[in-house]
Amino acid sequence: MSALIRKAYADTNAGQIHYREIGSGGTPLIMLQQTASSSQMYLRLMEALGKDFRCISLDTPGFGGSFDVQGQPTIEEYRKWVTEAIDSIGVTTYHAFGHHTGACIGVELAATSPQRVASLMMCGPAPLTAEERAEFSQHFSEPIAPTADGAYLLETWEYLRTLGADRDLALHHREVVDTLRAWRGRAQAYNAVWNQDWTATFERVNCPVLFLCAEDDVLYPYFRRAQQLRPEAASVTISGANFEPDLDPEGIERAIRKFLAEN
Repeated sequence: MSALIRKAYADTNAGQIHYREIGSGGTPLIMLQQTASSSQMYLRLMEALGKDFRCISLDTPGFGGSFDVQGQPTIEEYRKWVTEAIDSIGVTTYHAFGHHTGACIGVELAATSPQRVASLMMCGPAPLTAEERAEFSQHFSEPIAPTADGAYLLETWEYLRTLGADRDLALHHREVVDTLRAWRGRAQAYNAVWNQDWTATFERVNCPVLFLCAEDDVLYPYFRRAQQLRPEAASVTISGANFEPDLDPEGIERAIRKFLAEN
């Protein structure tokens, strides 16, 4: 990737958060990853947008180069750590872009800091009912833990294949490495999502909103539900299964540029 993308660390009360940054000027875009990726998932999108926007992509605590989390955190705690990192970087007002779990954190940011979040962009919003969260928790709550025979390596590879990572070998390999690093963080983040009432939090969001999702994204049914919650919000269907920023960066770039130009 381009050397124009800079890596650095931001301090929080709990530890350091690793981030990548490119571009300058204007209101920054804070990019929040999905589980169990890292800020690497935004590299292609950052290079495209960095010509005109300052883009900052964070590794959520427990992922990438950021500090590991003890116990079971809440989405509100992730939000606080992200806010501390943003403060440490020196950003005041920003646009928030979140993918899957990142969208859950982004909703918290927009709801609790309306004076700072200029807009909220979400790829795979998650307005799940309590019953749906309970159902998801039965399948996405336990870590894929290391085993002496190495079977967890193939299990992780197959898990990511079912989500669409196998459409690009380099993507698949990168996501496996990120997921292996975050084998604890993955379960922690997912359990935090199942404990969040996304819809109740989203009802407190007043800034301009952009919804994005691919039809073969696991959260596509809830993308449609989110549109019903906020019919006036901008909404764009893209492609790329659960890895849209890697597999359809051009579609996301177009949607972001249009949205920000209009807002």
